[in-house]
Amino acid sequence: MEMNHFAEKIREAVRKELEEGYEVKIRQVQKNNGICRTGLIVLAKDGNVTPSIYLEDFHAAYEAGMPFKRIVRQITEAYHRNKCNKNIDLEFFRDFGRVQDRICYRLVGRKGNEALLGEIPHMEFLDLAICFYYAYYSDALGEGSILIHNSHMEMWHTCAEELFRLAQMNTPRLFPWRYGSLWEMLAENARVIQGEEGVEAGLQEAFPDEIPMKVLTNSKRSSGAVCILYPGVLEEVAAERMGGDFYILPSSVHEVVLLPDNGMILEEDLKKMIFDINRTHVDPEEVLSDNLYYYDAERKETRLL
Repeated sequence: MEMNHFAEKIREAVRKELEEGYEVKIRQVQKNNGICRTGLIVLAKDGNVTPSIYLEDFHAAYEAGMPFKRIVRQITEAYHRNKCNKNIDLEFFRDFGRVQDRICYRLVGRKGNEALLGEIPHMEFLDLAICFYYAYYSDALGEGSILIHNSHMEMWHTCAEELFRLAQMNTPRLFPWRYGSLWEMLAENARVIQGEEGVEAGLQEAFPDEIPMKVLTNSKRSSGAVCILYPGVLEEVAAERMGGDFYILPSSVHEVVLLPDNGMILEEDLKKMIFDINRTHVDPEEVLSDNLYYYDAERKETRLL
């Protein structure tokens, strides 16, 4: 079944499953790298905030043989688990003075995001774009982010340069940078997934400290590649961690991998590795770039190779 037809059938079925007073809609959501996803939203009469339930995985499950009624049940259960029963006052977002201390930045690739970048304030950095968001937090909704569009910037009577200045202060404060070996990061992931306290030993054996690759990210491990923009971070890494110049491999939008320049590395091999990994191990929405970067410790600058 074609996706649009599937989405419409799901919308109608979910609407019938819910009580009166709910409005069910399908919307196309523009994601990173030009990827568009199909989201189902359920609007309750007594609320103004609702999660988007993306339908691609459900469509794949249906094509693989999962019964349609089971999919509808899973979607309605997902909605009830995640719905917010409160009205959220979003008027604060119109007041620049109330949002400016949580304006942050992230990095995306310019290639593939041309349409999105035409709608949002951004600044160019090498082959990347620095874009801005509001780091939302409330007791009712928890943590989230609101992408800042040109319309917001105009409403606030501000500019991209001012957003950058605020983000340069706020992002390191709200999401401090983290640096560690590959095995440390893998061990942390394994503890979260498996709940095993002793998993580090096995991973350290598989990825010993002699492997020079290090990971730079933030405390949330989300949109952490932007840590290469934090003031003084790469300078500190070069002086105290890497001992000089190093390569920057864009692992994803969430982190970068750092590799010291020992004079024996073939840059073409690194470029091929980045290209291959982006197509085999990274979600298309999370790809940052196919290119390789280099930090020159003496010049204190990052350049594109």
